[in-house]
Amino acid sequence: MTSVSHDPHPMASPSEVVPTRTAGIGSVLTWTVAVLACLWLALCTAVGPLYWKDSSIARFSWLNGFYGVVSFAIYLGIVMLLVRHGRGAGRSRRRRHDTDAAPSGVRRLAVRIATRTAGWRRVLSRAVIHGSDAGWKIMLVLLIGWMWIPLTLVSAFGADVFSQFKEFSWAWNQWTGVQQPYIGFFSFVPMDIYPTAHYLWPAHATYLTDQHNIVLTVLYGATGTVSRFLTGGNDWGLAALSLAQLVFAAFCCASTANRFLNSPWLGRRHAWGAETRHPGRPERGPATSPVDFSRPERGMSFRPTTAIRVWTRTIPRTPSPDFAGSGMRVLLLVFFLTCPLVVFSTISLTKSPVFAFAFVWWFGIGYEMRRTAFSPHDEHATRDAASRGGHPRSMRRSSLVGLAVSGVVMLISAKYAWYIILITAVTVVLSDRRRWRAILVSMVLPALLVHGGIALLISQGLIINGDPIESRGVQLQQIARIAQRNPDAIPQKARTEMAPIFNLDQMAEAYTPYDADPVKSSGIQSKKVSYRWRSVTRDDLSRFNDAWLRIVLSDPVTAIDAFLAKSFGYFNVCDHPYVAMDYYVDNDYVRNSTDWIGHWNSAGRSSIVGFARQWSDIPVLGWVTHGNLYVTLTLLVGAAEVVLRRWRSLAWHIPLLALMGVMIMAPANDFERHMLPVVFVALFLALQFHRESRGSGTAAIERRHAKER
Repeated sequence: MTSVSHDPHPMASPSEVVPTRTAGIGSVLTWTVAVLACLWLALCTAVGPLYWKDSSIARFSWLNGFYGVVSFAIYLGIVMLLVRHGRGAGRSRRRRHDTDAAPSGVRRLAVRIATRTAGWRRVLSRAVIHGSDAGWKIMLVLLIGWMWIPLTLVSAFGADVFSQFKEFSWAWNQWTGVQQPYIGFFSFVPMDIYPTAHYLWPAHATYLTDQHNIVLTVLYGATGTVSRFLTGGNDWGLAALSLAQLVFAAFCCASTANRFLNSPWLGRRHAWGAETRHPGRPERGPATSPVDFSRPERGMSFRPTTAIRVWTRTIPRTPSPDFAGSGMRVLLLVFFLTCPLVVFSTISLTKSPVFAFAFVWWFGIGYEMRRTAFSPHDEHATRDAASRGGHPRSMRRSSLVGLAVSGVVMLISAKYAWYIILITAVTVVLSDRRRWRAILVSMVLPALLVHGGIALLISQGLIINGDPIESRGVQLQQIARIAQRNPDAIPQKARTEMAPIFNLDQMAEAYTPYDADPVKSSGIQSKKVSYRWRSVTRDDLSRFNDAWLRIVLSDPVTAIDAFLAKSFGYFNVCDHPYVAMDYYVDNDYVRNSTDWIGHWNSAGRSSIVGFARQWSDIPVLGWVTHGNLYVTLTLLVGAAEVVLRRWRSLAWHIPLLALMGVMIMAPANDFERHMLPVVFVALFLALQFHRESRGSGTAAIERRHAKER
């Protein structure tokens, strides 16, 4: 007989070694990205105490290092826990332990309490689910829950809406024959309040600009004009705009909540009704009852044929983990109904809330597109299963229309939406190439039409383009800080190149670490004219980057200070907002620039804002009212998704990273209205991560059991 040797450690074939080595390199790269994200968050936490005192990173001490090390350990630990949860590690072990372990006294007490309260919990769960199993029901809950906002606060706004009113009224006077020539320095025309370089102005006079997005300017301005014509003031127009925005916010949040909670694309089975099983009638089959009324995705159980009465409700045809239980529904509704960031945004007339609510709608449709990428049997497929392919389910026509409309609203409310939509379109097509037609029709074409239409109006001289200096906040802060703290370091050549564009002395005087608006001469009161917008030319601005680089290289430490001081608050959960959303509810414009809104429930307005600020000031508990908490958690979840290589989900989450870049480039640090899109979708992102983790864990357990068998 021929003996066969069994090598306990056989050498792997080359075909087996290469994938393992590639997987190892990929794991290193993905973890490197996660570590870098944690290092950035730790740095922003560590330098916070320095910039709260207007100090410098040059004074970084051991205490700051301690803050950085501790925060890095916390953030990396959170990522590791998320990755562990995402891989389903320990889940089967916990289940086995729960099954085999003898019940302890505490555990027996918990079981007894749960048993005795099961009836009440079942009733409450059924009520919560029944009250939120459709989009219109969720919208109705939000509208009822938000009804107090327009009744007590009416409207919220700042300087921007009055600038838009003025801009439109000047244009209206011009259209109706009341010519108003550009006038002197102390009576600013609209494009001088937020300075727009005069070289951008057309040859013939026009008063409409794209500074605050031309469509919103026309909408707000026209509403204000009608209000003044009918009532003699702006107040009723402001109230109407805020009410319309609140209804739009309710629709957007309800639409996305319905997609995440109810998976409406899966179809429905039963409507609410009664079903009776009688004993002794075997031809009717055994009686069925839900395994858990609060968790319908667990399906139905068979019971002996006894006389019972079973109430069923609308549930998916196929039991789906995408159908949320009552706990998640309550959490989401409580967040949207009570968080000051959401509540105050519903009526705040500034472009950021409009963009943010439209983004919520858009993000929810993206979730539906992600979940319908495979057939229902592959809904929670792992990467191995996904690599085998699958036919995408058809997107509902209403969802494709909603994707286009929400994108258009984003485009008309924020100019950077153009970049976000295009970046997302590219990443989604790369991750799901079979959807390229839907992406082209519902995302790319609307973006091209809106962006191209506005560009055409600008080229025809009908409106004035926004000044590109608005996007150079970081550079302006670096130049201004060096001019203020170390002016002798600035090279003479840089001074010469900068002279036609900015007055360096005025920049130094106007510099504030948190806000770049004074440096670029925005506003009208006590204005430092550092930006020479009246005389600067396109050729002058072409030398700006060269001068900026020379100045930064002359004092890189101060330049780093300027960058961090303007951006660290967005990623430091301990930092209080520079401008919170409650500012728009109670300020001088609301109180002194209105006929009756400022006097309507004046004491109540102050009490509401005071309560929100007191809540915000509570250590740790107040963090839930700060936008930077949700930005930080979103970045950590994104890092975990990179490690888990959930590329299809990341394709729809890339916009969140792009929005963080917008925050850094924004004029002010920790300005809450710039964080609203991330805040509004943070819980939905967490829910999606949990569901995909549950699906991955289940698949891993099934593979393990198959190997054991």
